[in-house]
Parts: sequence; structure tokens; C-alpha cells
Amino acid sequence: MNAVTDMISLSALSEEDEAVLEAVKSRQDFMLERVKSWSLINTGSLNTDGLNELYPLILEALSDLDAKVEALPTEPIEEINNKGTKDYFQSGPVLRAQARLDAPLRVVMTGHYDTVFPPGTFTEIKDLGDGKLNGPGLADMKGGLTVMIDAMRAFEAGPFKDKIGYEIILTPDEETGNFASSPFLHAAAKDAHIGLTFEPAMDCDSLAGARKGSGIWDIVFHGKASHAGRAPEAGRSAIWAAADLALRVEALNGKRDGVTFNVGKIDGGNAVNIVPDLGILRMGARAPTPEDADWADGAVKAALQDVLDSRDGITAHTHGGFYRPPKPRNAAQDRLLSDVQATGKALGLELQFKDTGGVCEGNNVFAAGTPNVDTLGVRGGRIHSDEEFFVVESLSERAGLAALLLNRIADGRIDALEIKKLMGQS
Repeated sequence: MNAVTDMISLSALSEEDEAVLEAVKSRQDFMLERVKSWSLINTGSLNTDGLNELYPLILEALSDLDAKVEALPTEPIEEINNKGTKDYFQSGPVLRAQARLDAPLRVVMTGHYDTVFPPGTFTEIKDLGDGKLNGPGLADMKGGLTVMIDAMRAFEAGPFKDKIGYEIILTPDEETGNFASSPFLHAAAKDAHIGLTFEPAMDCDSLAGARKGSGIWDIVFHGKASHAGRAPEAGRSAIWAAADLALRVEALNGKRDGVTFNVGKIDGGNAVNIVPDLGILRMGARAPTPEDADWADGAVKAALQDVLDSRDGITAHTHGGFYRPPKPRNAAQDRLLSDVQATGKALGLELQFKDTGGVCEGNNVFAAGTPNVDTLGVRGGRIHSDEEFFVVESLSERAGLAALLLNRIADGRIDALEIKKLMGQS
């Protein structure tokens, strides 16, 4: 730190801090109108037309920054259909903004522009009163995107601009697992010192602390069809095998602290007078540490092998696994979250952090070796439902918080180099 910043704590405001706060405050109305207009464009993860309609508007907003802005095509996403074979879905592009990558400090900022809502399922914005609006994606996370962009816009107008290089990665497929965009996230995060992700705050207004890792499996069973009345013994039921595995997997709950399993669906079969020769088990798991994720993966494999060993004429093939590694608390995360909490006090915010089983791009950034805080978006709640809402005033509030974090990284009050170094000691 220099002599000036030595005398200014994280929870106090410098002249530069006052300037960025005034900049984002002056943009509150503009940010609100932008979020509302983006919300009315449906960008359900499988709605390619909607994704392609919105992304040029986001690129236009990113063009306010002193950065190279581009849309990058993604590889098709592999899916297992109800016939047990592979389909491929083409999502929208990844949006990337890059600036000053040779600067002494690097920040990666991430977010997504897809939502969970298919076209026609949630289409209106409603005023709930008390400074809250209800609408699709207002919180998760079109509000977060505008917070991110305006925070960086305010920071770049200040004197510390050249001290921070950054890469912004905005994805079209976060709600379905970032399967197409994860290589872009990893490439941007691996050389950064700090990560900032703009998912909404949790319903209690807390920010996320540790996050569990998430796994998804599609397990396809093949048996032998036969007439269920005339020759049931000649058949081999793939549905029965899938159901057997479902029971074994659900029985794993409680076997290891913090690890959970959920069987979501079984597809397959045909008429009730046919022994089914196809069954597809679709399941997920959550695990708090990498060791727990390894245990969960091994437990699923062992349970599947037990099913196959107990039944002749049944085969299976497995797709998937832990696609998002856990994001546990460690020395680097603890230091960063403490600095974020102290910075919040400069705004009169008493920020709290709560561990969660939910996953997001913060998991990906952490897996690339970069400490990060991943709920810097707007305050709100009821996400992933038609009751989703956000708190209007939190646009400028959270943009102000993010801009202050950038100032502190740039002037050394948040020691990004030391925090990144702590990742290697965990």
C-alpha cells in the first residue's frame, strides 16, 4: 500500500471511492430500465432464438468499457435423449470482454444471460410494492449483469484503471451446467488473481460462502423385450434394473456427512404388456469437498456394479459425473470474504456469508485455482420460480460494492497477490 491507503481502512471511503459511488448512483434509473428491458426477452437455456436476440444488446452495454468485446461460438451440448442415445443442442455464444491483460493485477468477472424459464412460461414484470419488482431473470441474473457492467464502467473512469486487467465471461448455459462454456471460464480464471461473479444474493441477503460440488448422471440400461403375459421370463426389465439402482442410490443418503443424492427421473419402457428393454435413470449428487465428490462418484459406480452383478441380461452405460467441483472454504477464501465484508461496512452493509448446496460459476473459477466471491449481484429471492423478485435499490448498492472492491484491489487495500498465493497453501 502507499502512504495514503495505509491510513484508509477497507471500511472507510477514500476520495476515489466517493467518486465511483456517485457514478453508479447517478446510473440507478438507467440500470433499472436496462434490466427490465432485458428481462422481457426470454432467454431460457434452450431458447436459442431468445439468447441470440439478447446477446447483441449485452455486447452493446459492454462496449461502454475500454475493452475488446466479442461473441465466441460454443460447441454443441451433448444430451441423452429418451431413447438412450445422444442429441446435441447448440446454445448461444459466450460473450467476452478483455482489457489490459498485461496489468499487474488480473480480475475475472463472470455471469450468465440464460434463465430457467422456457418461452411463454413467465412473461411479465409486476410491481410488488416496497421497492421490489417481480419478473423473469430480474435477479438471476440480468440484474447482476448490469451491476457488473456499471461497476466496471465506474471503476474505469477513476485513476486506478491501468492497475487492473480483466476478463469478463458471460455464458448462455449456466442454468444447465456450463457444459459448453466451462472451457472459456477456466481459460479466463486460471491466470486471474481474484474472481467476481454476479449471481444474486441469497434470499436472506447473505452472500454465498462455501459451495458444494454438483454431479449429474444419465445411466442407460438395456435389457430384453418380451411379451409380459405370454413369456415374461424371456424378458429382462431395464426399468426394474433402473429402479433397483434408484433405491440403492437413495439409500446412500446419510452415509457420508454433507453428501446428498437425488434420483430425479426414470425414462424408458413402452406398453404395460411389454417387458421394457430400455430404462434411463437420471440422478444428481452434491458434495462439500473434492474427497466427498470422489467418494460419491465411487459409491454410484459400486451401486451400479451391484445391480449388474445381480441381474443377467442387463447392460448399462453411464454419462456424466461431477461437472462442477466443490468450492470449500480455505485460507484464500476466508481472507477474500473477510475483505469483502469489511468493504461492505463502507456502505453501511453488514454482509454475512452462508454456506450453500447450490452451485454456480464460482465453482468453476475456484476449480481453476482462483479465489472468488460469487454472489455480488442484486438482492432478491424466489429465483427459479415465477415469484422471482429483486430489490430495485440494490442495483446501485451492489454496483457500488463491486466498484469499491475493484478500487481496493487496485490500490492494495485488498492484497490480491497474497490472496491468490494462499490458494497454493490450502
